[in-house]
Amino acid sequence: MQRQQYSDWLVASDIDGTLHSKLRTLPEVNKRTISEFMSHCGNFTLASGRPVRSLERAYHRVEPNCPAIILNGSGIYDFHKNEIVWKKTVSQPGRDFVKQMLKKYSRGFNRLEVGIFGLKKVYIVRAGILSLGQVIFDKVPYTVTDIDSVPDDDWFKVIFWGNPLTLKKLRKDAKEAKSVGNFMESSVVTYEMLETGVHKGTAVMELAEILGVDPKHTAAIGDYYNDWDMLQTVGFPACAGQAPKPIHRICKYVACHCNKGCVADLLNLIMSGKAKELM
Repeated sequence: MQRQQYSDWLVASDIDGTLHSKLRTLPEVNKRTISEFMSHCGNFTLASGRPVRSLERAYHRVEPNCPAIILNGSGIYDFHKNEIVWKKTVSQPGRDFVKQMLKKYSRGFNRLEVGIFGLKKVYIVRAGILSLGQVIFDKVPYTVTDIDSVPDDDWFKVIFWGNPLTLKKLRKDAKEAKSVGNFMESSVVTYEMLETGVHKGTAVMELAEILGVDPKHTAAIGDYYNDWDMLQTVGFPACAGQAPKPIHRICKYVACHCNKGCVADLLNLIMSGKAKELM
């Protein structure tokens, strides 16, 4: 295997189901190979839907040498300087849409729970079992508050929680609203919203520009549909072996299952020089 400098590469990894195993543990082979890649000047970072406090634990497990992509690409955060490098928050049309949906889906079976994810905490503007369960499980700082109390510049992303039938109606509303935000499904009970045109891939490209990396040498690895835009954007998309088949089809490389160390699999491919052959 060739051992040279990889400063011309930027690799971004999703966390759950990618960097981590299905049990949310870090395979030792991932940690070891990430360290080896960075020791040869490769640029490595994490790209996650998590806010700063929740991502911090995963970040310091592997100590990437680049700022992290947070909140599905709405921000880039430097953990070493403890500061935001770049951000793109939800604008007025998107904020107005959320307020409208709160009113429309406010009762009974159709009731939506809503959380606005800020840089350091989540503002739960309509609480329930699903929303509180997620932020508590993920150990994310949160506050239950009125939507008008959320600072306009801290609307990094929005999560709607609800039953699948209500979320189906919400998806239709989002489609009809036109250009109020970038929407994505993240589970059967969650639907997420970012500013229009913003996703993990947007932030990867912003970070590549900051680092001076050619977009053709940006790589990313993920495992689900909330990674779709990122994988469609980077020069070399890869996925964990257990990812859905449509994800396989848009990737240039299908790595092993996340439990076996799919991030290490991708990095070894790059360090072997074979990734450039597949581009």
